Amino acid sequence: MNKNYLTPEGFDRIRSELQMLMKTERPKVVQAVSDAAAMGDRSENAEYIYGKKRLREIDSRIRFLTKRLDNVEVIDPSVVSVEKVSFGVWVSIEDEDGTLVSYQIVGEDEIDPKNHRITFSSPLGRALLGKRVGDSFEFQRPAGPQELEIVSIENSRPSHLKK
Repeated sequence: MNKNYLTPEGFDRIRSELQMLMKTERPKVVQAVSDAAAMGDRSENAEYIYGKKRLREIDSRIRFLTKRLDNVEVIDPSVVSVEKVSFGVWVSIEDEDGTLVSYQIVGEDEIDPKNHRITFSSPLGRALLGKRVGDSFEFQRPAGPQELEIVSIENSRPSHLKK
């Protein structure tokens, strides 16, 4: 089985969701299903039917998150070398028009394009891995090839992206 790479932030988010589901959400739904079952005929009891469906969804999500955490390797971006693009770093790239874009290379469970986080297994993520500052490369995108250059590699969010 492949490792599930996460940043500490991603690990905390997944662990928090799992804890919330197990300690808060699931017990609340189990109680609601129990209360609905006590009302009698379960075949026409909407609360019971919905509760059972919701319980299956929660249990499925708990199993998924547990499996993701069972095979996790947490990599702290603050201690990763910035000599070349690797997991966890922030990389700023410039296209042939001079447009500067920055991304953090993260794991599958942390993808968030709006916040400039792309997975290392995405086409752009794979193209960036191993590159160094100053490296130029051609990236094939749906609209056609694009020439890109690595401008910077950093351990933290670049200043031009800070809120």
